[in-house]
Amino acid sequence: MLKSPEILYIDDEANNLISFKATFRYRYPIYTAINTEEAREILRSNPDIRIIFCDQRMPGEMGIDFLYKMKHEFPRPIRILLTAYADMETVVDAVNKGHIFRFVRKPWLEEEIISSIEEANKFYIANSMLDIRNEELQKAYDELDKFAYSVSHDLRDPLTGVLSAIKLALEFDSVERIHEILALMESSVLKLNSYINSLHDYYLLKRGELTITEINFEALFEYLQNFYSIYTRNNNVEFKISSSQNEVFKNDETALKLILHNLLSNAFKYQKRDNDYKLVQLSVVVEDNKAAIQVSDTGIGIAEQDIGDIFKLFFRGNDQAEGTGFGLYNVKSALAKLQGEIEVTSIEGQGTTFTAIIPSK
Repeated sequence: MLKSPEILYIDDEANNLISFKATFRYRYPIYTAINTEEAREILRSNPDIRIIFCDQRMPGEMGIDFLYKMKHEFPRPIRILLTAYADMETVVDAVNKGHIFRFVRKPWLEEEIISSIEEANKFYIANSMLDIRNEELQKAYDELDKFAYSVSHDLRDPLTGVLSAIKLALEFDSVERIHEILALMESSVLKLNSYINSLHDYYLLKRGELTITEINFEALFEYLQNFYSIYTRNNNVEFKISSSQNEVFKNDETALKLILHNLLSNAFKYQKRDNDYKLVQLSVVVEDNKAAIQVSDTGIGIAEQDIGDIFKLFFRGNDQAEGTGFGLYNVKSALAKLQGEIEVTSIEGQGTTFTAIIPSK
């Protein structure tokens, strides 16, 4: 059920205020003010007011002048002028200065007030939706601007590295030197491949539809353990997994894998290099129709001032490992698509824990 619009009625005659509130209080939340100063205080204290009725003949400040000033301080409420004397000058000023939505003649009729409120409320909702769309459009434009810069920079960088390596390799006859150059080329190609994979994930999250299937976390975690087994052996990192699932859980497996891969790859990449013991833990508890997934590590941690920024597109808080700045942004986007939430706790120099809560579909 739609929420009834909140109304502010301004009139210097107390009897009119009492009559208006008595007539409409069961239909709408009504605020009344006997002067424009009182009206300003009510508007500041009640930001959800959608419609303002104001008498034109107010002492000290004409209704049009008040509504004109309010248009700048409170642009969203719809303004309706009450007047018994609607001469042409008043009409012109009302339209040009006050951006008046409608005139209502005094003494007003109940049916006319209700009609004005209903039409004004529709106009308010339409304008509010337009404002929201404009904000979303601006956000999308800003993101596209960052995206275009990142693509041009991050695609060019590894390609430049490969081309430079090829030029160097052409100058050498030694097999050992050429092998060194090939290693550099491999690093650049792997970086490019990682970036392209991140772009693919980004596209899937923006455009792809969810495919809901039953999720077996024990099987999913076993797959992840096998996937990272070579890395854990080569880098002396212990990988512990724990799964507790006693009920059916349904969701999009591709999106879940994307979330887990990004969290786990960061947990492995940002281990403290001088640690004697390196650990990554992955756990899940499925109960009450939701999954609580936790990924923790004994890594370098996240600086306190960076925690609020880590999910932003292209943000990178540390240069220990090469990254694209897509990973945690894609995690946040995937969770939004799954209607999930994520929290992060971290102590710099000791480690980080991500906890994601995802509802079953």
